[in-house]
Amino acid sequence: MTQPSWELSGFGDEIDADPVVQVAVLQALGASAIEVRSAWGVNVVDLDDDQLAALHRVLQERGQAVSAIASPIGKVSVDEPVEHEVSRLSRAIRAAHALGTTNIRIFSFYFAGRQPEAVRDDVLVRMRALADLAERDGVTLLHENEKDIYGDVPARVLDIVESVGSPALRLAWDNANYVQCGVRPFTDGWEQLAPYVDYLQVKDALAADSSVVPAGEGDGELLQTLTALRDAGYSGYASLEPHLSDVTSLGGFSGPAAFGRAGRAFRTLTDQIGVTLR
Repeated sequence: MTQPSWELSGFGDEIDADPVVQVAVLQALGASAIEVRSAWGVNVVDLDDDQLAALHRVLQERGQAVSAIASPIGKVSVDEPVEHEVSRLSRAIRAAHALGTTNIRIFSFYFAGRQPEAVRDDVLVRMRALADLAERDGVTLLHENEKDIYGDVPARVLDIVESVGSPALRLAWDNANYVQCGVRPFTDGWEQLAPYVDYLQVKDALAADSSVVPAGEGDGELLQTLTALRDAGYSGYASLEPHLSDVTSLGGFSGPAAFGRAGRAFRTLTDQIGVTLR
């Protein structure tokens, strides 16, 4: 029987602003891919054509694949016009094509001070518009469960993916974000959402104070989740997003040392269940 194998990736800008440093640290951890959120301090949707070409050269010269574009699409108020995020998604798609990936991480909009049920229809209209563009341009949107957006808990994540019903809208699974919403990720969400999960973002968190910790050191039920992925025959990406030093609304930072600690903690878990990382 072939040993299960997943592709290890990570958010490069959690390591350093310089893509050369990002790749060096990732490769030292055995990662064959990188998730691109920003380079040289510029968000991926704001990189111009010359910057995208330069980034592509850096990655190509070092043999580093791109697992996903970690875009900020949908991390805005639901009161923004539909066209606002559709336009930004076009830029994210341009980056995806330039960097050789079909995966784009997105979110499902802040509530704008209203109750979730009051913004549901507006959210679904926007998610449908994003999915339509993704279908047209041959990319896959990976919705990340994130606190304070419509799709923050399993029931509403399921509502989004089933209501939109697009093959271009799938899920990126984040255990830590569920913990920060008061959810036991595997116990409360895995069974109903597993059929839609195409991508794993690796971080953990403590339920007591929502602080982010290395994989396996929190309440995110990482080991159960990884075991279920293995048993389902998962062979995709596992992307490190440690958030161990600093966190803002648009992302986090760890630095090389803390990022390395997060990578080793994750590898301890995958070794335990017989999954190799490449």
